[in-house]
Amino acid sequence: MTHEVLIIGGGLLGCAAAWHLARAGLTPRLIEARGINAGASGQNAGSLHFQIERRFLEPGGTGHAQGGDIVRLNRLAIEEWAGLEDQLGRPLDIHMHGGLMLAENEADLALLSLKVARENELGLPTQLLSGAEARDLVPRLASHICGAAWLAKEGHANPRILADAFADAARASGATIETQSRLLDLRRVGDDWQATIEQSGQITTASARHVILASGHWTARIAACMGLNIPLYLAPLMMSVTDRTAPFLPYLIQHVGKRLSMKQTDDGNMVIGGGWASAPQRMVDGLPDLDAPPHLVPDNLRANLTVAAGVLPCLRARSLIRSWTGMTCISADQLPIVGEVPAAPGLYVAAGGSMFTLGPLLARMLARSIIERAMPDEIALFSAARFAHLNAFVVQP
Repeated sequence: MTHEVLIIGGGLLGCAAAWHLARAGLTPRLIEARGINAGASGQNAGSLHFQIERRFLEPGGTGHAQGGDIVRLNRLAIEEWAGLEDQLGRPLDIHMHGGLMLAENEADLALLSLKVARENELGLPTQLLSGAEARDLVPRLASHICGAAWLAKEGHANPRILADAFADAARASGATIETQSRLLDLRRVGDDWQATIEQSGQITTASARHVILASGHWTARIAACMGLNIPLYLAPLMMSVTDRTAPFLPYLIQHVGKRLSMKQTDDGNMVIGGGWASAPQRMVDGLPDLDAPPHLVPDNLRANLTVAAGVLPCLRARSLIRSWTGMTCISADQLPIVGEVPAAPGLYVAAGGSMFTLGPLLARMLARSIIERAMPDEIALFSAARFAHLNAFVVQP
């Protein structure tokens, strides 16, 4: 049997793409080596951050030129998240009550002012707040916080349930989803792709006209087995959660100059992250073990918690109940890679940074690119074609 679309990976993006494709009548098949949401989609801190990152503000840099495209995508992503619970017909713990990006000194504040002006030019309605105005929203902020950028539609969602919701909806729409199904081999055979799959000790083959690699940090290694170069690099991260306290923080907290994200869950726990590195475990040959959870790095954990307590001193009275790690990946230019690989017609990649915040939107756009046989203009910035030169000497059979 030849499938129209075979999806490799059961995270947020793979499950969401399966749903969109199934709704269009393509009956995709998704295989996942472990369980649904077992990777980065379920291990991240769940932030929905739509304000411009610092790297897109530097004048003259490529990031500055890309800022407009990023803001337009973020505006679309806000709309996507706002409608998800209605579309999927179930609660998803999505909270979009607003987000604050903090400044602790005059240099931070000047950068925030530049950022807010740029965002407003591009149609993103952020506001520059004074320190007093920020403390009006969050009275427990440190007294030295001198300002903040406020965006009313930022927030957070529960990463532990979202991919499963998409998977359930995809099945109900006709998609086939198989867990404990490991990809052993993938190669081009004529006009189709042939996958060799191990399921419960049995080895089978499947053909597909289109294949989506939505396998997170495994994506580059799978591509390499086909002789393809996809510039994705490991990003092992860590997050922490405190004991419960009475609700006081309905907003997402970020920092313009330091790595930080904070939010409070419905149960009252504080979740703290922000992109601090953990360390991958190594196999006997020295290569990173892509199946093993990374190690915590104590110095980075302490630094992350210090930044958090510095802007929210009440955290010093809380107990840390758990820290955990997860493995994701980033591309060579720190933008997602989404779309068809020019050297391998019919093979699509969806991996890289911002895959939780942008994941639902990118999944819909990726499905659209397969259905319409054309890359949507909205995500042209993320096209895999920008790295086509890395595969100039690749020959597919």
